[in-house]
Amino acid sequence: MVFSSLVAFVALATFASAAPSKTCPDGTRVSNTACCAFIPLAQDLQTNVFQSQCGEDAHEVIRLTFHDAIAISQSKGPSAGGGADGSMLLFPTVEPNFSANNGIDDSVNNLIPFMQTHDTISAGDLIQFAGAVALSNCPGAPQLEFLAGRPNQTIAAIDGLIPEPQDSVDTILDRFADAGNFSPFEVISLLASHSVARADKVDTSIDAAPFDTTPFTFDTQIFLEVLLKGVGFPGSPNNTGEVESPLPLGSGSDTGEMRLQSDFALARDSRTACFWQGFVNEQEFMASSFKAAMSKMAILGHSRSDLIDCSDVVPAPKSAVNAPASFPATTGPDDLELTCTSSQFPSLTIDVGATETLIPHCSNGGQDCPSVQFSGPA
Repeated sequence: MVFSSLVAFVALATFASAAPSKTCPDGTRVSNTACCAFIPLAQDLQTNVFQSQCGEDAHEVIRLTFHDAIAISQSKGPSAGGGADGSMLLFPTVEPNFSANNGIDDSVNNLIPFMQTHDTISAGDLIQFAGAVALSNCPGAPQLEFLAGRPNQTIAAIDGLIPEPQDSVDTILDRFADAGNFSPFEVISLLASHSVARADKVDTSIDAAPFDTTPFTFDTQIFLEVLLKGVGFPGSPNNTGEVESPLPLGSGSDTGEMRLQSDFALARDSRTACFWQGFVNEQEFMASSFKAAMSKMAILGHSRSDLIDCSDVVPAPKSAVNAPASFPATTGPDDLELTCTSSQFPSLTIDVGATETLIPHCSNGGQDCPSVQFSGPA
């Protein structure tokens, strides 16, 4: 791996859980009895929301963890927002209405009932733990660190703190730096979450569209496919924050691939292009880098020393599929748009096929996706 200094960063940023020494009512061994409350919460979430799938309900909650946490500003002060504080759930008629949060109301409404059924757990802890549980359903994802003990927030965050896909690279990097001194490498690491994400409300002419060909797997395809030249749109053109993707065609409910303007720009900017390119076909490095950056994101607004390490109750993720990154059918090396010249691009295979690769609509491969939607105030 060419980024030896970055590997060192990841190693230093990985936090080991204390050895389990307490026993919960169900027999689970934990490092602190305060962690026991999250065991039935994980089971409840898996049964009643995620259905143990890396589907749309899981994708939406993973997105929520970011949008709740990034709403904090060192320059504007505490009155702007408290970071990973649960304010998205506590003020569901305020923050979900911000333009950057379009579509987030589904995940907010799905989690609000758990604030009553698991009332010893704060809203901030609920969001971050739910995100860790959701991600565990996605093959290849790391087992995230989870620290408990966030107090409930008393004010809503202000509008304008969440980066949007139409923002410039300068704006995005500045926003992350102001939120928590995130480096450009950490910003790109966090975008690994786009490998299991779909765009919601970017294009109202189609259902939420995936960002790569493997939206139900936490892998490096997103970092490859964003580097391919765009040829069209999966729905209507000229949408704010969207640019042409390399695989826009769909069939029935199988929606074509969507590309965010921000991903396109970050993959080609001189400050971030080599970090982006460095994740292609580097599954373990990508996953560990995301885990390290996410451990920082998940506690924005809090002191690590004030929280309790409950990582031992985060479900073990599904194993990686161990499939190397590959060029989707009808694309190849000639379609790459590379701006990083300091390292050699890996040699990858091309998927067989004379027609564009179709992206499955559901995690089960079918057209009728199992999903849960609770009504609520958001």
